[in-house]
Amino acid sequence: MERIVTLDEFIIKTQQDFPGSSGSLTRILRDIGIAAKIVNREVNMAGLVNILGRADSSNASGEDVQKLDIFANEVMIDCLKNGGECAGVASEELENVIAFDPVEGQTAEYLVLMDPLDGSSNIDVNVSVGTIFGIYKRESDTNKKVAEKEFLQRGSALVAAGYVLYGTSTILVYTTGNGVNGFTLDPSIGEFCLSHRNMKMPASGNYYSVNQGYYLKFDLEMRRYIDHCSDLNLRLRYIGSMVSDIHRIMFQGGIFLYPNTRKYPAGKLRLVYEGNPMSFIVEQAGGKALNTKLERILDVEVKELHQRTTIIMGSSDMVNDLQEFVERYSAINS
Repeated sequence: MERIVTLDEFIIKTQQDFPGSSGSLTRILRDIGIAAKIVNREVNMAGLVNILGRADSSNASGEDVQKLDIFANEVMIDCLKNGGECAGVASEELENVIAFDPVEGQTAEYLVLMDPLDGSSNIDVNVSVGTIFGIYKRESDTNKKVAEKEFLQRGSALVAAGYVLYGTSTILVYTTGNGVNGFTLDPSIGEFCLSHRNMKMPASGNYYSVNQGYYLKFDLEMRRYIDHCSDLNLRLRYIGSMVSDIHRIMFQGGIFLYPNTRKYPAGKLRLVYEGNPMSFIVEQAGGKALNTKLERILDVEVKELHQRTTIIMGSSDMVNDLQEFVERYSAINS
């Protein structure tokens, strides 16, 4: 029988393979793993401890905040703050960044940006949700408190990114730029164990994922492409949690679409909390990630903390087909 490898063991063992790595990065990844275990416990107990439903507030993007969002946000921040390796956190739930005070004997070299509970509106109906995170190295003096502008790095500067899916099983997937690995939480021992080594996304698939209820609000090119998917007898699958939808595509192939609408002309999902981390993971797994302008998401300039983006990501052949389809259709109508 193959020996079980825990997340902590794997991180330490492969530390030397991380580009620009240090012990600080490994400890941050371990801190995120600890936070994920705590959030997982509460997600599974949510209906019993009265933290379902909305809190009386909105997040920085003006959306209703779920009670569990607040809990997940606080847990992630506490775990990262206590370690001393993280200089600060930016969260989808917060208007401004949180700069941590230095911890004696520690050098805070890294920044973490996160969506602490993606798809949280699904909690009330017992549908999968997730956590998304991205890690950057500081560009300024580590002896000074971090400023907001330091969080405005392009996705191509990410040193690590990952997501946690709280579903029928809980799985943590991450990359440091040398492939993607997945770890499933074994509740009997309370550890994330290596379950999916060197994950590779199929080059094509039979699924497309989009909120088709907004079909009439999409641009003409995107509506034509969705019709094209239907003509090809592709199967529509949409959960409403980006982590869940992308996780399926990681294993079965397909394409995930979140285009602009009349209400959200720049797109709805956030570039730094959702677009960049998930793009990094998808590309490391062999997929592609563009916006509807057909720009590589990881190369898009970040101008503000809560900047929105459109998203096209998934199997490389399918993203290439969409790009050719849109370019051809645009040329016909230009």
